[in-house]
Amino acid sequence: MFALFLNAYRLLTAIWRSWNSPGFRSALLLAVLLLISGTVFYRGVEGWAWIDAFYFSATTISTVGLADVAPQTAIGKIFTVIYIFVGVGVFIALFIRFAKALLQHDD
Repeated sequence: MFALFLNAYRLLTAIWRSWNSPGFRSALLLAVLLLISGTVFYRGVEGWAWIDAFYFSATTISTVGLADVAPQTAIGKIFTVIYIFVGVGVFIALFIRFAKALLQHDD
């Protein structure tokens, strides 16, 4: 349990250190908008419940890709392919910012 709290503290510290960077705020905003847009898309096109649409969006972008929910429509499948490529790039950019903040030393 201690490790969970330690990692949560480190994550919050990274966010705090990164917050003044316009690049970080932009990447974070883009990541949130990407999750919201995917959730809205899957809700509307696939007809999934909000929680299922959000869950699928998060697991798809994070490349976990669990197969318990999958798009059934052609447009849903095409969107998912594009969503993966864009989403992975955005989240990599965000995580690079996190890593830089975590490795930053206060002198």
